[in-house]
Amino acid sequence: MSLRPRSGEQVPSLTAQVARASNPGGTTAIWVRDRLDGLWCDEDFADWYPRDGRPGLSPAQLATVCVLQFLLGLSDRQAAGAVRCRIDFKYAMAMELDDPGFHHSVLVDFRDRLAEGDRADRLLDLALARLKEAGLVRERTIQRTDSTRVLAAVRDLTRLELITEAVRAGLEEVAGTSPHLLDELVDEDWGRRCGRPVRLGKNPTRPKTRILATGNDAVRLLEHLHRHGVDRVFGPRIQALRQIMVQNYHRDAAGHLRWRTAEKEGGPGLPPSSRAVVSPYDTSARYARHGHIISWKGFAAHLTETCASDGPNVITDVATTAATTHDSQVLPGIHTRLARRGPLPAEHLVDAGYISLPHLEQATREHQVTVSGPLRSNPTRQHRRNEGFARDDFHIDYDHQQVTCPQG
Repeated sequence: MSLRPRSGEQVPSLTAQVARASNPGGTTAIWVRDRLDGLWCDEDFADWYPRDGRPGLSPAQLATVCVLQFLLGLSDRQAAGAVRCRIDFKYAMAMELDDPGFHHSVLVDFRDRLAEGDRADRLLDLALARLKEAGLVRERTIQRTDSTRVLAAVRDLTRLELITEAVRAGLEEVAGTSPHLLDELVDEDWGRRCGRPVRLGKNPTRPKTRILATGNDAVRLLEHLHRHGVDRVFGPRIQALRQIMVQNYHRDAAGHLRWRTAEKEGGPGLPPSSRAVVSPYDTSARYARHGHIISWKGFAAHLTETCASDGPNVITDVATTAATTHDSQVLPGIHTRLARRGPLPAEHLVDAGYISLPHLEQATREHQVTVSGPLRSNPTRQHRRNEGFARDDFHIDYDHQQVTCPQG
């Protein structure tokens, strides 16, 4: 599929006439077209497509559909249906009224292209530049940042289910690429244990027996592949199985396979959440817990937007991190990207998780940005029980470098 730029096309006269008559007050889609004349043009996507091949759909139009899809909360089918049936969508994309649009699966293919490399960031840069030209984004105003959870597209597995599913995923990968390597290994018992996605629950029967049996299956598979596939580079599922095995099993002094337990239980210890793999299908997802209520497996998204009282709220930065990354570690990167794009705020509003004294000083010194937000509360047991002394109870004489205890 190749790109045939169609930038500069005007809205067909009949489409414009019907859209104005049926929506005299305008809609979001009409506003995007009128105020911005489209956020992107086809030439912005030139390096996404090869030079030869049959002409593809306009990527600028598809990008606009994705924006409207998000604004209106539409599924892919609904978005494709809106392009086919809604007059304001046809107006926004300069389409004839009888244009049948496209199949909804085209949006999936477009997002796959968008996810490659830094393409999404580049499109955001272009959109912000054009929003700035339209007067919708200004420098040195007020912006705010907050984070939200991003759930990985994986099942919530126990450790035993994780090992079993990792073995099954590894077998399926090898069966698809080099099935002859499994001829001497897989038998009927393996088919019963690994033939379908595992669902054991939190209290499976004979857990110790299952743990050792599954671990031995994994060891047999990895050793078999090592012996018979020396000249082959195995895929991500086998690599994930190796990593999961190291994180959940160990060898005792006699060389026997043992289940890893926490150090406080007398075991060799488990990997921290920042390193522990939670699914063989997405080894970058991590388990995170906030307080005693919120926990998830996946990632964290940090969204920054303008929040001036005299203008619309516009997202100026999106940062996706591991779920275990602390909010305060994200702030310097946000300011660096905003400085590159142009719309640095004068005041940056954040919650307590982003506040740290070194980063507050860095933001003021390097970017002249005032970071405002509540300080983190004291998490110690003494503070919760209202026992002992807090920092504010001490008298500090900075001139004489003396600290006086509350009790004298």
